[in-house]
Formats: sequence, C-alpha cells, structure tokens
Amino acid sequence: MHLIPLTDAPAFQALRRHYDDASDWHMRDLFSHQPERFSRMSLDAAGLFLDYSKNRLDDTTLSLLMELARERHVEEHRDAMFAGEKINTTEGRSVLHTALRAPRDRKLVVNGQEVMQEVHAVLDHVGEFAERVRSGKWLGRSSRPITDIVNIGIGGSDLGPEMVCRALRSRAKQGLNLHFVANVDGHDLDAVLAKLDPDTTLFVVASKTFTTRETMLNAQSARDWFLQTGNEAELAKHFVAVSTNAKAVAEFGIDTENMFPFWDWVGGRYSVWSAIGLPVALAIGIDGFREFLAGAHEMDRHFRTAPLERNMPVILGMLGVWYRNFFQCGSLSIAPYHQDLAQFPAYLQQLDMESNGKQVSMIGNPVDIATGPLVWGDVGTNGQHAYFQLLHLGTDMVPVDFIAALKPTHVLPVHHAVLLANCFAQSEALMRGKDAAEVRAELASQGITDDELAALLPHKVFPGNRPSNTILMDQLTPPTLGALIALYEHKVFVQGVVWGINSFDQWGVELGKVLAKNIEPEINGSLRPEAHDSSTNGLIARAKAALGK
Repeated sequence: MHLIPLTDAPAFQALRRHYDDASDWHMRDLFSHQPERFSRMSLDAAGLFLDYSKNRLDDTTLSLLMELARERHVEEHRDAMFAGEKINTTEGRSVLHTALRAPRDRKLVVNGQEVMQEVHAVLDHVGEFAERVRSGKWLGRSSRPITDIVNIGIGGSDLGPEMVCRALRSRAKQGLNLHFVANVDGHDLDAVLAKLDPDTTLFVVASKTFTTRETMLNAQSARDWFLQTGNEAELAKHFVAVSTNAKAVAEFGIDTENMFPFWDWVGGRYSVWSAIGLPVALAIGIDGFREFLAGAHEMDRHFRTAPLERNMPVILGMLGVWYRNFFQCGSLSIAPYHQDLAQFPAYLQQLDMESNGKQVSMIGNPVDIATGPLVWGDVGTNGQHAYFQLLHLGTDMVPVDFIAALKPTHVLPVHHAVLLANCFAQSEALMRGKDAAEVRAELASQGITDDELAALLPHKVFPGNRPSNTILMDQLTPPTLGALIALYEHKVFVQGVVWGINSFDQWGVELGKVLAKNIEPEINGSLRPEAHDSSTNGLIARAKAALGK
C-alpha cells in the first residue's frame, strides 16, 4: 500500500486547521458544555475500561483522527499482520506474536507451513516442565526440589517475564523464588548468586541464538559458579534453555529435551507470550499462563473486529498522534496506581521506544514528522512526591496514562480507597487546574495580607488543561494483565502505521554492540588509538589503568 507523506494526507491537513481552534480550548469548558462527555468518551474491552474524556478534543477531533487512521490504511495493515504477511519488511518477516495467544483450533499458514500446531506443542512442553518443577518432581543434583529460579536474558527476554512475574506475584507459588539477571554488569549476577544454594537453583538461559553477548557471559559465569561445587554431568538438572540453537545449547551442557524454542516471527519485545514466558508459567502455573494468553487474545479480537471509533487500541494510538504531531508533546508518562505494576513503565519503554523510535519510513525515506515519544513513569502515589510537580506546573505538556485496579489483591483495610482517591484526584487536577480566583479565595480565607497574597498567587495557580487517560480493571489478574499488554502493543502498531514506519525492527541497538566488540579487546589488550576519537581513547586508557591491564 503506497502512502503519500503523512503531512500531505487530507485528514492530516484538516486536523492541522482544526488544531488552530482546538489548541485554545480548556477542558474545563469542554466538560461544562458536554455533561455526557464521560459516557460518550469511555468504553469497555477485554476486561479493561478506558476513560479518554480528559483529553483536549471534541467529536470533530475524534472524527478527523479516525479519518486519518483510515487514510493511512490502519485496518488493512492490521489485517495483514494477523494474516501472517511479512510486514517487517527490513527483515523479511511476519509479525505473529498474536498467534502465540490464539486458540489451538485456529488455522494459520506462514511460509507454507501451519504454525499453530507448533505453537501449542511448545506451550504444552512449557506446561509439562513448569508443573514438574512446581510439584517438586524435578529434583536437583542432591535430590532436593527447586526453590529458586534465575532467568538469564536481556531486553525482551528479561523485561517481559520479569514484569509479568512481579505483576502477578499474588498468584505465584509460595516457596518458589524468581530472580532475573540481565545486566552484563557483574554486580547484577553477583547480588543474585549470593542468595542462592546451587543444589536447589534452576537457571533459565533465554537467548534465541544462544550467542547474545550479555546473556551468554552471565550464563557462563553462572555455570562456573555452579561447577565450583558440582560437575558437568549435573548441569542438565540445573540449567534449561529458551533457544533455537540446539548445538550450542548441548555444548553448554543443557539437555536439548529441556530446550524451548520460538520463532523468527516473534520479536524480542513481543516474546513474553512464547517460551520466553517460561518463568511466568513456573511462577503462576500453566493454567495461569494460559489465562494470561487468553486475556491478550480477547484484546486481539477486539482490535480486529471493533469499529475504529470504538476500538480501544486505535483510540489510544490516535490520541498519541494528536499530541505528538500537533501539540508537539515529546513524552508520555505512564502512572500505574498499583505497586505490582512498578515495572510496567520500563516494559513499555522498550515496547514503544524500540518500536517507533524511527527516523526513516518503510521505504527508507526520512520521515516528515515526529515519531515515537519518550516514555517514562513510576507507580502512584510515589510519582506524586517526585515528578508530578513537572506534570502540573512544568513548561512542557506531558500526557499521562493512569492505570488502576478497582479491587486489590491484598487484604489490608483502608489502603485501596486512599490509592484510588489519589489516582482520580490527579487526573482531575491535571484537567481542571486552579485559577487565580480560586487561589485568591483560598488564600484570603487563611487571613494572609494582600502583599503576601500577591506574592504567593502566581506560584499557586495551576493552568490545568493537561490531558490524561484512565485505564481501569476490576482486579490485576492474568487475563487483565494480558489484555493490558496487548492494548499497548496494538496502540504502538497503530501509531507506526500512521507514521509510515516499521515498528518491528530495531537497528538502532546494533551500532553500540558492534563498537563494544571492538573496544573490549582494547581494554584487555593493546590500544588502537587510530580507531577512535580522543575522548574514547582517553576513556579506554583510564579503564585499562584502573583494571591494571
């Protein structure tokens, strides 16, 4: 599908003219003039509820945004993705993470091969293994059951399973401790190993090629640590692999019967639904993992079938386009009001920024407009005492996604009502603000002098008119978490289609890796000053001196 430049699209041009008026609107007035705004700008899908009424838009804005989505062929690109077409053009691959959570009876042919049997065969294998470990039937070298599992991966092989395991900790098996190591910095692995007994520890080494530098260095160091008190014949009882490189796995000492494969049509940041999710199945059981997949599949069905005007991922995606390309908002803040979602903002950083941090189009031309935003955030209420000052009174407008569960998974009284009150209050405060008349009345009631009032007034006025979405679920469970992740996956996809970029490659991570391979032997051996600039040479020299190389 040939696309004209985004800025030449008729709907984009109409939105630009519309923005000239809309940029002066205040949401206070929009709510005042539209008493039914909340009911009209909210919807349910796959166990999630989205309130998008606190945005700087009206019905015309939404209509034009959906018109733009149609002009950019969002529906056609969506259907091509689900059909297994090779929409990852720079790598010549299909994009089929959605197949990983589809029912067993679905039919899907990729490159002439029916893939759903393979998908469910691997899922069954994951389930069988997870239940052996969880039941205590899988025994370590001293015939004791496993008490600790260490996932060694990086990027999507770490961020996804770690985030999900921590989010669903209330469902995790007691007495089975999950640990995650990703950083090549030895302090990461050292801190984990210090807590472990090698006789009751199982390592999951997650690397598709079994060559990823950071992962394999950590895996080799874990292997060396284990062999300090054991022998190579015992490795197979304490190491398993998520990989496709059977030769390298066997050479490492892992029984290939305990190797869990996945496919090149599964990108790293979309891989938690695959065997990469093995730690999740170990933590919450295969039934819980299947519920997680089912929740994501429900969001897939909604994305595929709902009209654009009532399609949750499309609405979120097009709102992002509205703020990025018209209000010039350079960042998006994620504010989950749930401690168990503490790592969700970090997970979304990779999902969004690695997907849409692109400056060339699908056909290799420079894009004519800003693409993916900076994504950041922290859990509420912590963020309120850290960076919310900037959200309310900073010079940049930062849209916020608030995420909350209506019911807790704990039994502590009082806490949850306080948490939800803060979540809802922050979205209201960002929208309403506090004008000079309100501040003046508040200060006057405190009996301060006119001079004091004049001095304090400008510091206490909140402009408001700062947009936010609120996403609610009944409770944080495997299905609702699956739906939440899938919602953001599809939102990112929609934006990539509108911007005309490939959301499924990540060439930006390659250059630093290549240069690191060149610099590493210089730190350990001879300098090559002609290969670098003076800064890099100076840094290498200082490192060599400090390490005694």
